[in-house]
Amino acid sequence: MPYFYTFDWTYIVFILPCIIIAAICQINVQSTFSKYSKIGNSRNMTGAQAAEFVLRQNGVSGVRIEHVGGNLTDHFDPRTNVIRLSDTVYNSTSVAAVGVACHEAGHAVQHAQNYLPNRIRGAILPLAQVGSKLSWILIIAGLFFTAKIGFTLLYIGIILFSLSVLFTIATLPVEFNASKRALECIKNSELLYGEEYKGAKRTLQAAAMTYVASALTAIMQLARLIFIARRRNN
Repeated sequence: MPYFYTFDWTYIVFILPCIIIAAICQINVQSTFSKYSKIGNSRNMTGAQAAEFVLRQNGVSGVRIEHVGGNLTDHFDPRTNVIRLSDTVYNSTSVAAVGVACHEAGHAVQHAQNYLPNRIRGAILPLAQVGSKLSWILIIAGLFFTAKIGFTLLYIGIILFSLSVLFTIATLPVEFNASKRALECIKNSELLYGEEYKGAKRTLQAAAMTYVASALTAIMQLARLIFIARRRNN
């Protein structure tokens, strides 16, 4: 069995804390969304209507808003220019639904305005997809082989994996900015106010922390791989 698969001190130091943090963030986003899904907004506006409102406020047209199955499967697809809202968001009038829908509309606005970090993230995506598919094959092969060929495969695999890490990091400013756009629109237009606004903000903040946890996990995984490669080389 390759060294990489063993549960040793490097796993405990580099990876285990990240898994715990990610689990806490996931539990927090679920509980926060559940809490504010039970609180309706005073305008009685659905998630789909809220997303459409944000688009209009930003002068963005030509974006479809569709329903998609599942829970928290909401996303914006730049390839088809479609916002897809989940079961708990599309027709829901909850504070949480409005927050999430406005966030996805924020992504559509970024796309329409050619937001630079979003373009950078899009440029990295094809490289990250190749890296995620090939990196682990090369890393595992490199750990099986010995001598020069093993080291070469291992380091190439690590370089390819770093592209996936770079994409994860590049995602952070895009996600934070989408939430910022959403909350600014909600606040300035008084779409939500008082405790309703605070509920939407807390929902989006909780969701944002899952992206931070994901980036941290990717960075620490890369750090562990580099450490193992250097120790093996020595």
